[in-house]
Formats: sequence, structure tokens, C-alpha cells
Amino acid sequence: MVFHRKEIIFKFLLVVVCMRYDELVAAETRCIERERQALLRFKQELTDEYGVLSSWGSEDHQKECCNWQGVVCSNSTGHVTGLLPHDPYKTSEYRFGGKISPALLELHHLNYLDLGGNDFGGNRIPDFIGSIKMLEHLDLGGSNFSGIIPPQLGNLTNLRTLILRANNLWSDSLYWLSDLSWLTRLEMSYSNISDTNWLQHVVLNLPALQRLHMRSCMLGDVIASSADLFVNSSSSSLSYLFLPNNQLTSSTFDWLFNISYSLVSIGLSSNKLDGQIPDAFGKLNFLEYLYLSENMCEGVIPKSLGNLSRLQSLYLDRNDMGSESREESLGNLSCQAMVSLENLDLSDNKITGPLPDLRACSGLRRLYVGSNRLTGPLLPSLALPPMLEELDISDNSLQGIITEANFVELQNLKNLDLAFNSLTLDLSADWIPPFQLEWINLRVCKMARGSFPTWLQTQTNISSIDISDAGISGEVPRWVWNMSDLEYVNLSHNQISGTIPDLSSASSIIILDVGSNNFSGSVPILNPKMQTFQLSFNNFTGSISSICIYAVCSLQWLDVSNNQLEGALPSDWANMKDLVILNVNYNNLSGEIPHSLGSLSKLRTLHLRGNNFSGELPTTLRNCRLLQLMDIGENRFTGNIPPWLGENLAFLSLTRNMFYGFIPPEICRLTQIQLLDLSDNNLTGKIPKCFDNFTALVDKNWTTTTSIVILYEAPWGYMDYALVQWKGRSAEYNRILGLLKLIDLSSNKLVGSIPESFSKLKGLISLNLSRNGLTGSIIPGIGEMETLEILDLSSNQLSGKIPTGLAQLNSLAVLHLENNNLSGEIPKSTQLQSFDASFYAGNDRLCGSPLQLCVNTSIITDQGDDDDDGSLTSLSSTQEFCITLAFGFIVGFWGVVGSSVLKRSWRYAYFNFFDAIGNRFYGTAAVFLHKFRRS
Repeated sequence: MVFHRKEIIFKFLLVVVCMRYDELVAAETRCIERERQALLRFKQELTDEYGVLSSWGSEDHQKECCNWQGVVCSNSTGHVTGLLPHDPYKTSEYRFGGKISPALLELHHLNYLDLGGNDFGGNRIPDFIGSIKMLEHLDLGGSNFSGIIPPQLGNLTNLRTLILRANNLWSDSLYWLSDLSWLTRLEMSYSNISDTNWLQHVVLNLPALQRLHMRSCMLGDVIASSADLFVNSSSSSLSYLFLPNNQLTSSTFDWLFNISYSLVSIGLSSNKLDGQIPDAFGKLNFLEYLYLSENMCEGVIPKSLGNLSRLQSLYLDRNDMGSESREESLGNLSCQAMVSLENLDLSDNKITGPLPDLRACSGLRRLYVGSNRLTGPLLPSLALPPMLEELDISDNSLQGIITEANFVELQNLKNLDLAFNSLTLDLSADWIPPFQLEWINLRVCKMARGSFPTWLQTQTNISSIDISDAGISGEVPRWVWNMSDLEYVNLSHNQISGTIPDLSSASSIIILDVGSNNFSGSVPILNPKMQTFQLSFNNFTGSISSICIYAVCSLQWLDVSNNQLEGALPSDWANMKDLVILNVNYNNLSGEIPHSLGSLSKLRTLHLRGNNFSGELPTTLRNCRLLQLMDIGENRFTGNIPPWLGENLAFLSLTRNMFYGFIPPEICRLTQIQLLDLSDNNLTGKIPKCFDNFTALVDKNWTTTTSIVILYEAPWGYMDYALVQWKGRSAEYNRILGLLKLIDLSSNKLVGSIPESFSKLKGLISLNLSRNGLTGSIIPGIGEMETLEILDLSSNQLSGKIPTGLAQLNSLAVLHLENNNLSGEIPKSTQLQSFDASFYAGNDRLCGSPLQLCVNTSIITDQGDDDDDGSLTSLSSTQEFCITLAFGFIVGFWGVVGSSVLKRSWRYAYFNFFDAIGNRFYGTAAVFLHKFRRS
């Protein structure tokens, strides 16, 4: 009996165990085979270079597809409900691409599909995605899709979220959105939407919509009928409206305040809004974030904004805000009710008056009012809220003395920018501030004692210091170089002396600018993380051959120009692969250019001017394909001008060297060249006739504004420069460098005529061909060079007349034609007669104002180019008249007398004719006289 009972219990337990085992097996293999195969076919169409989907497979240990990366299954049914097959952080480093397989249609329970952050190679979004009926969330953002947005997406009637941002998509009608009545979030930023009825399709037809993101969609003003639909039909659902960087004007305000009563965030930055900011913003009681940056809004800040008790961030920067009334300009801002305001950006406007008392904005943490027109002295306590963490009042006209009392209440301050004001800091050397700064900019602010601000030693968290042009003298304390978090230091334009210690190991500094000081000693060895090293205009001596001793250095910008450095350049540049800017101008460096300099594949600007470098340019420089500015003037380089010069060069100066030979025709491949200076060399031969290939000089509207003027993203930017001969003097150009267009081939041994192709250079501003052996005439088409301001053709052997086209150059400001063989009368124009006579001197057969007037003397003019041996005689108008008169007399007189002498019958007839006339005249006179006497 007992045994039987035990047997029953054993069988019961066995059944329970078997049932539990079946449950465990079922739990481990929830994946439905049909859906697993569909996922594998989906994977086959993808390119997965980084193994994002490496967990997907057909092996036994990979059969459970619910455990695959990015696959979500239902706990109850095992169906695949979600697909997120990407790196969870969506970094560009771990992307997959390929095509989206229609195998997804077999996932009938799929409601969440996220393929964002991948790279589908510009393919279109497949139309069949509109057939995955159960989808509630679809994210295809930032995946390099292109083409039209498929209207089939309107079939996804269960959709709650649709994200298509950051692709290359377009649509001319958004009518298909009207069926997505459950949609709460729509992101279409960076798509080209040309639908003029977009507002109705996007907002009015989507009653559940809460978040709308349409940045950079080319949206324009809506048609009037669409705006009228929102009058008295406001929705309570839309909370977040982001439409920045579009073409919206102030007519937007006509519908903005009617689309929703519950707007929490409005983003309309970078549009075309103008006029005053409407008071109606003050009625949006739920508003927390308002972005109106970079528009054309003007006037004062509406007082109604003071009613927004929930407003946390107000961004009105880069507008035309301001008022003629100093009291209203910024003082109109009321913080009494704005208890939640934390971020206020009014920078880059036209706000005038003093910095007001803002202590009532008790929660304010970030205040930006830089680049305005604020004036007057600062209040003793700065009158700022104690919670303030970031303060920017830079680039105004504030003045006065700042003492410790100004900062007593600012215990939370982290970032401080007082730059470009007329402020003086009078802070004691032993002052201990109540704050711990992370970033400070005191550029142009003067130090009352003229010494280094030692209180900075107490700022243990500081990472950025700019005290340039602050009137500081003396030496830099040693503790500065050892501050553990300090990364950016700008001490330029002071009178600081002393030396800089070895920075190879201890220093954390990444960007260092000590230019325009009195530092001396040797150039310090850099730490491997240093990116910017600016030491120009100091008194450093010694060599730079060991400036970086590490296998890899991160240096991007090296400027040691205008010092007293000697020796050769470093022989090995392979450890500085990231170098973009190299400037060693005006030192005493010598030797040849090392071949390893050609390994700098990222190099864009190379300055070697004013040294003693010699030899030929190494052919390895052809590997610097990104090089845009190359200035190696005032050295002793020799050899031919290399034909392999980089095609991206925009500025090339080889002046004052010893280059010889012909100008290579390959130079005409420099289509982007704007400044070509080959002057003061020993170049021979003719000028190439292909200069009209210089696109940047042919197109008068061409300007270099992006790559050469500002080449490097430093905290204060890098602005490149060039030294050129301009209007008779050597000058440095930086801010307008992108506008400079110049060709200088002067002081060489060039021969032949001026190529007619020069007339096509309609964008050229300065042309200098002086001090050569050029012959022939000035090109007739010179009048087509519309923008020419400077023309120097002096000291050549040019002949012939001055072309009348030269008189048509209204912008011509400098002209040198002296010491040639020009002849004839100077064309009459306001421009040519305004130049001094000395600019035409040395042309003996040239006349007319401002030289002596043309007289009746024979002026012989050689015409034609240098290949013509013959000459024609040119006479003045007086001489031509005299010759014609003499020729007429000879023909008339001897035509009659000569024929009478030669032919007797003609002679008899001639005299008989005159005898008859004489007799007839005598008879008539006698009869008349007889009648007169009788009467």
C-alpha cells in the first residue's frame, strides 16, 4: 500500500517535472521559425561591416531569435514585436547599410521598427513599409535615405511616432499624413518640403500631434486659407513646435497663437521674422522654451513676456533688438513673475543703455548679453542673481573698475566673459574668489597692477584662460604650466618676458598662444596632446629641430614666425600627420626643405618667407594635395618652378628667390588661384597664354570665404594672411584675403608680348608686369578687365598707342607706364588725366595731358608685336593737311599747264579761248561806259 502510494507520488512528480521542462524549453525557444527565417533574409540584404548583427544566425546556439541583438519578442506569444538592429548609441562608427528586405512583411506583429543611424547609401525608402500595418513606431532618421517620401506611409494608421529626420528626402505634398490620426510625434527635419499647404496637412489633420520637428525643410509662408482654418480652432495637444532654419516670415504669428493653447516649446530660430515680437507670446501660459534667435526682430522685449511664470529659456540672440530709449532697451525686461527663467540670451543685438539690475531673476543661471551697445559703468555688486553660473557681457562699451566687491554674491559662477570692454580689474594678489571658474575671458581688459593675476591659482577647475592684450608684464608664474585641468591658454599681445619651461610631460595644455610678447630662450618641447602652438613675434632663439620628441604628436597649428630661430627645419615630420598650419616666417632658418614635409597630407597653409632656405623644392610636396596657401618668398630657393604644384592652391608666392627657366604651362591648372606672385626671380621666356584658365580670376564674383581665410577651428579661430606688394608698398592682408586677386610677374627676364588672354581676367584687381623685357603693344582688350585697380607695365619695351579701353577702367587707382616706347596721344578720360606725369615718363613719343600737348612734329610709332620687323609711318593731323594741299596744287596746276605745253592744238585752243573771252569782256564794258556817259 505504501509502495503503491510512493509510486503514485513519483509518477505525479515525473509529470510535473516533464511539464515544467516543456515550459522551460518553450521559454528558451520562444522564437517562431517563420519569423526567424524572415529575419535571416532581412539580414542577408544588409552589409554589416562591424558585426552589429553578429548574434543573428542559423546555428543551434543562435536559434533563439528573441535573444538576437535588437530583436524584441512578446513574452506571451513569442512573436517579434520590435526591431532595433543597430548600435544602441547610433554612432557612425558602427553602422550597417545595404537594402531593406521585404521579408519584414512576414513579421505580422511588428509594431516598433527603428533603423535610424545607419547608412543605406542614398536608396529610397521602400514603399512596402507602408504595408506593415501594425507599426506604431517608425524611425528611419539619419540613415542616408534619399528620394521622395513614399505616400504609402499614410497607410500606417496605428502609427504614433514617425521619424524621418536627417536624410535627403523631399515631398511636394503631405496629404497622406491626414490618415495618421494617432500620430503624436513627427520629425522630418532636413527634408525638402515644397507643400504650400503643409500647415494644414501637418497640424490641423493630426489632432493627436504633440511634437513637431521640421528644421531646415525649406518651409515658406502658408497660403492664407490654411492660416484662416486655425482661427477659433485651437488644438490642445501640440506642445513642442520646432521650425528653425526655414523661410518663415512674421506672417507666421497670424496662425502661431491659434494652433494650440498648451505650447511648451517654440523654436523659430534662423527664419525671416521681422518687426516687433508680438505681445501675444505672453498669453502662452505653459511656455517653457522660446527660441527666436537669428532673425530680424527689432524693438524692445515685450513686457508681456514677464507674465510667463514657467518660462525657463529665452533666446533672442542675433536679431536687431534694441531701442532708441536707453531706459527701455534692456530695462524693459521684467523678472518679477519669471521665477523659472534660467537661460537668457540677448547677445548680438543693438541693445543700449547700462546693464540693469537683474537680481529679481533669482533663478537665472546663464546670461548672455555680449556684442551689444551697452554703456556706462558697472554697478558695484554687478546687480546679478546669486545663482548665476555663466555671464557674458563681452564686446560692449562698458567701462569702469572691477574689484572684489563686484563678485561677492556670485558664488556659483563658472564661466566669465568680460572681453572687449573698457574695464580694468583691480584685484589684490591675495584675493580668494568665492567661485570656482571653469572658463574665463578677459581679453582687452586691463590689469590695474600690470602683473599676472595670481588669484587664478585658486581656480583649481579652470580649463580655459584668455588674458590677452591685458597690459601684463613680468614673467608667468610656474604654477600656470602645471594646472591639472588647464587646456587653453591665450597670453598674446602683452609684454610678458621670461622663458617657457619644458611642456613635454607635465602640462595638460592643448592650445597655447603666447604671440606678440617678449618671451626668450629656446622653444619648449611640446606634450603629445598639444594641438595649437602660437609663439610668433617674440625673441625665441635656437632650433626647432626637436620640437616634438614623441612618435605621434597631435599638433595642428604651429606658428613660430618673427623670432630669432636658427638652424634647419626638423628632418622628420612623419610624427605630425595632423598638421594643418605651418608658419616659420621671418627667422634665420636655413638649409633645404626636408622631403618628409611632403608626408603632411592635411597641410593647408605653408609660410616659409623671410629665411635663408635654399635648394630646390622637394617633389614630395606634391603629396600635400590640400595645400591652399604657399608663401616661400624672400629665400634662396633655386631651380625651375615645379610643374606639379597642387591644383587646390589659391595663394602662391615665390617672390624674391632665385628660380629660373620658363613659367611652366602646367601652372594654368591652378584654376582656384587668386594670388600669384612670381616677382623678383630670374624667370625667362614668354608668359603662358593660358592664364584665362584661372577661374577665380576670370569670375569677378569669385571669393574664397571658407577654406583659406579661416582654416582652423581654434576657440578664437585662425585667420590666414598673405604679404603682398600693394599700391607700392608691402602689406599684410588677412580679413580681406579672400577678396584679394593679384598677379605679379615683375622683376624677371620675361620677353614677348602680353597675352591677349589677360583681357578675360575680369576679376583681377592688380596686375604687375614691370621690369621685364616685354615688347609689342598693350593688349586692346584691357578695357574688359572691369575690376582692375592697379596696373604696372613700367620698365619694359612696350610700343604703340595706349588703348582707348584703358580709359574705360573706372576703378583704376594706380597706373605705371613709365620707361617704355609708347607713343601717340594719351586717351582722354577722367582716370588717365588724373595720374601724375611721372607715371608716363620715359616714353619720348607720348603726348597729351598730363604730358605736354601734342605738336606738329613727326611721331613715328612702331606697331605690331615682337614678331613683326616692318614699321608704318604715322603723321600728325597738321602734317597730313599740308601734304594733301601740296598734292592738290600739283595735280591741279600741272594738270592744266603741263597738258598745254605738251600738246600744241590744246595750247592754241586754250589761248584762243581766253582771247575770245577778253574781247567779249572789252566790248561789253565799252558799250556800258558809252550809255553811262550819255545819261
